[in-house]
Amino acid sequence: MRLDGNGILEGAVTMPARDRLIVGLDVPTIAEAEKVVRTLGSTALFYKIGYQLVFAGGLEFARDLAKDGKKIFLDMKLLDIDNTVAKGVENIVKMGMSMLTLHAYPKAMAAAVSAAKGSDLCLLGVTVLTSMDAKDVIDAGYEYDPHTLVLRRAEQARIAGMGGIVCSAEEAKAVRKIVGPDLAIVTPGIRPAGADLGDQKRVMTPADALKAGSSHLVVARPIVKADDPLAATKAILAEMDGALTA
Repeated sequence: MRLDGNGILEGAVTMPARDRLIVGLDVPTIAEAEKVVRTLGSTALFYKIGYQLVFAGGLEFARDLAKDGKKIFLDMKLLDIDNTVAKGVENIVKMGMSMLTLHAYPKAMAAAVSAAKGSDLCLLGVTVLTSMDAKDVIDAGYEYDPHTLVLRRAEQARIAGMGGIVCSAEEAKAVRKIVGPDLAIVTPGIRPAGADLGDQKRVMTPADALKAGSSHLVVARPIVKADDPLAATKAILAEMDGALTA
């Protein structure tokens, strides 16, 4: 992945918005997740499956979606001793997942990179959750503000050989300068103009996030909780296409 002088990924024609939009299946049951996937049909290619759905049978569902040709971002945010992380990653590689998150701790990232070597799994280091602001970071015991901590962890992810990082779109431009043109920058906390922020604190619109240097956008509630999820998805994709071709 490479960006032009404006911070937008090159090759917009060959890598359309559909390949960059990750729909977050943040729903409580497999039945509801299946309904979202059926509703979106071929409009959506990429789906995120996290804790909520994983503990309701989401791992088998993720395998099924991958077999059906969908790309899956498994948002597990792994963090454990090196051997445990490595063994977990080895099994996730076998599942056919496209992306996997782990917390951006240097030893954990190094273990994961070694375990995933030779596979197509893109490992993503989670920097600072988009639900956290400066006070939250201080309360968690860190000496850095969110922006500084994100940049520090982005540099550590680059050194570890990760495939990309997860950060707020607010930090995407600064992070891109650190990680270079080839790493993925996946940004949750994406909200179309006028959308409810929910529990997110560091958010940005789809177009602004792409302009800031994000390569992939995670959108959950504005799609899965919409009265018309398909229309919401199409509107977001249209906004993304506009930013990519401007």
